[in-house]
Amino acid sequence: MAHRKSSSQILQRIRAWTVPNPRTIMREVLANGITVLAYENFNSPSVVLSGLLWAGAVDEPPDRAGLAAFTAEMLTRGTAHRTFHEIYEAMESVGASLDIGAGYHTTGFSLKALAEDLPALLEILADVLRNPAFPEEEAEKVRGEILTDLQEREQDTRRMAGLRFRETLFQGHPYGRSVDGHRETVQAITQEDLVAFHRKFYSPERMIIAIVGAIRAEEGIEANRRVFGDWMAQRPVPDPLPSASPPDRWIHVHTPISGKTQTDLVMGTVGPARKDPDYYAAALANCILGVFGMMGRLGDHVRDRDGLAYYVYSRLDAGLLPGPWSVIAGVAPEHLPRALEGIRTEIRRLRERRVPAKELEENKSFLIGSLPLQLETNEGIAGVLVDMELFELGLDYLERYPEIMASLNAAEVQAAARKYMDPDRMVLSTAGPEPDPPSLIF
Repeated sequence: MAHRKSSSQILQRIRAWTVPNPRTIMREVLANGITVLAYENFNSPSVVLSGLLWAGAVDEPPDRAGLAAFTAEMLTRGTAHRTFHEIYEAMESVGASLDIGAGYHTTGFSLKALAEDLPALLEILADVLRNPAFPEEEAEKVRGEILTDLQEREQDTRRMAGLRFRETLFQGHPYGRSVDGHRETVQAITQEDLVAFHRKFYSPERMIIAIVGAIRAEEGIEANRRVFGDWMAQRPVPDPLPSASPPDRWIHVHTPISGKTQTDLVMGTVGPARKDPDYYAAALANCILGVFGMMGRLGDHVRDRDGLAYYVYSRLDAGLLPGPWSVIAGVAPEHLPRALEGIRTEIRRLRERRVPAKELEENKSFLIGSLPLQLETNEGIAGVLVDMELFELGLDYLERYPEIMASLNAAEVQAAARKYMDPDRMVLSTAGPEPDPPSLIF
């Protein structure tokens, strides 16, 4: 068996490795409210630009669910100055890539190109964000693609379990909506809806851009100022979202899908927000439960020892507001009750008994040691810089992170598990063949 390094040994090595920090990250807020972060990396000739603006699914009416995602998908399909084919050929001819997609609060974008091609491609990025034309012919093509995907989702046990889980856990809350929408809501979206959503919500206010790669930091900031600096659109002040409460009892919802031989499940509750003080303890608890090694304790118990799951892991989605802390698994239908009891047993163990010192140390070492891997590429660095700004973590966050994780103790991990993960008060969403309902009542 390979010798595992302790968290103190990992810390020692990471301290000797220079991460992006206040001395190497340049940050400037433009006059129109855009925050630009720039980090130089001349180890490769490429540049990555990642960012976000504040337009997402929480801004759309429920009967137009999917509008933010539809709008984002349409941005590259033609602008007031360029056709879809001109945009595509400009990217394809230099091997560049541009991805845009919407989430609950924001629409994110990522541009990757050679440094020499960046000025021209940055002009295109600014054009698609600021001046989309929403041509009707392209809108119908995109609608068709979305509807095909939604039809496929209805036959996908994993996706349907996740969809119903969110709808049930966040019932009546915008987080319960499907970002992709539903067939009937996407069918109802008109070209006028797309134009109006863009006009109302796309704005430079509090927009975040991170540029990383083979370009001087000052030049990167100035390049963004040239294409975005005169953008003065404003969006309405959003209404504060209600807080989401964890379930007060065990709730099971099932989506029967004919012809399936596997049951997929998502089971969980409401966890912390990213800025909550106990987020780091919850992240470590989640790693222990269903991430470390071959998916943590859940993988060891439910899959490897008992052979009850094809896959099983846990996930903590901490964002601007408290998000779901969940366990995701795929099982044979006849193994579902025993697999659920195994999952609940491991959650109880995390709540009731402190994590042994060796296991705690191994998981801390894993999380600390994962940091350099996140920062191996320009894409990874740019994504982390955007998150640092979004969650107000500070430019010294990457220097502080290893010490934060190393300082956590077993009592803090147990407290986080007790606070958030009650196995008797959770939502269970299953999708697959019809189970025997009484066997799933605990």
